[in-house]
Amino acid sequence: SEPYRMFTSRAEHRLSLRADNADQRLTPLGIRLGIIERTQAKIFLNKETKLTLAKQALISLSLTPNEAEKRGIKIKKDGIRRTAFELLANQETQYSDLAKIWPILEKTDPKISEQLSKDALYSNYINRQVQDLNAIRRDEARLIPVSFNYEVVSSLSTELKLKLSSVRPENIAQASRISGMTPVGLALILAHLDSKTLKTQVEA
Repeated sequence: SEPYRMFTSRAEHRLSLRADNADQRLTPLGIRLGIIERTQAKIFLNKETKLTLAKQALISLSLTPNEAEKRGIKIKKDGIRRTAFELLANQETQYSDLAKIWPILEKTDPKISEQLSKDALYSNYINRQVQDLNAIRRDEARLIPVSFNYEVVSSLSTELKLKLSSVRPENIAQASRISGMTPVGLALILAHLDSKTLKTQVEA
């Protein structure tokens, strides 16, 4: 239902579904379905091999923050060693900058280095979004006690309070499917559940 999609829309991230990686996502499917010509499939598989080898090379190379600074790459001085692929995730770091440090990278096909640069740039955002998705899934699985009193949830509309009290959803996922439910309403219920849990722990 629409309200449910509103709640889960936060998890429906599109950074992995980009135009620049469409061939990587869709061509394998086309090959399995037998709708990709052999020549095109061969070109794609060759590109995939190059991408894999180039990324492996980037992951095998690394620098500490101090080493990176000496080579003109500015990153957070947290003492954490970063791979060349992680360094590439910095918007200010270009593939050519890394090639100056590791000459072996100069051999990378320009189209491959361009794709890897985009993949690296998006990687941090995608990782954060995966974490957000996992958090949302945990929220959806959150149980709601049968005795939960919706009347005490401030800012929740009277209509929703009546529906929730009548339906008595077992968890947040079920509550999200109730007609008229909004992300704000779900957040209010979660906040109240958290406050009751914390109070119980303190009293214990």
